[in-house]
Amino acid sequence: MASYPKDRFDQLPEDLQRIGAHRGPAKKGRGWIGFAWALLATGVLIFGGLFAIGKVLGIDLGISIFAPAATPTPTPTPTPTMDPILDPTTIDQVARGIKIDVLNGTPIVDLENTVGDKLAAAGWRMGAFTVASDKTQEATFVYYSDPLNEDVARGVVVAMGIGEIRKVTPETFPGASITVVLGSDYPVPTAAP
Repeated sequence: MASYPKDRFDQLPEDLQRIGAHRGPAKKGRGWIGFAWALLATGVLIFGGLFAIGKVLGIDLGISIFAPAATPTPTPTPTPTMDPILDPTTIDQVARGIKIDVLNGTPIVDLENTVGDKLAAAGWRMGAFTVASDKTQEATFVYYSDPLNEDVARGVVVAMGIGEIRKVTPETFPGASITVVLGSDYPVPTAAP
């Protein structure tokens, strides 16, 4: 091993008490300051994470300050409705292309003919009476495709005493301007004694 000549840095005074690194003595309570900073950083990270989950991702955490922003629901504008045609003889059904099909969406046999005959007796121009492909319909609906026939659809609902109207595209029920789909809510007619 090489030896170096001694110089002035090798001569240490006898009263020097330091050994090792040249640091001053540690102050009391210094460990608590580090702990406080770590606690503050943890709180900021938790708060920021909850904020991101609540506001950015839109997940409701049940805490009001982290709740996602409420989305305003637009107020629907009321659409004008047509008055129902109560007397079919007051309109030219042929010129308007009115033809009513009745589909039985229930397991009740021959209900489509009973309702179709009832509407025909009231003066409506009828089309086909048949069984629907789905016999589990719960509600009765009257479908129309032309907005000008809304009054006729409403009149058919009044004539049946039950149902709700729905506007559909012409391709939904081709061949008929009005289609009645009977549901299980339609009252079962009783046989005359």
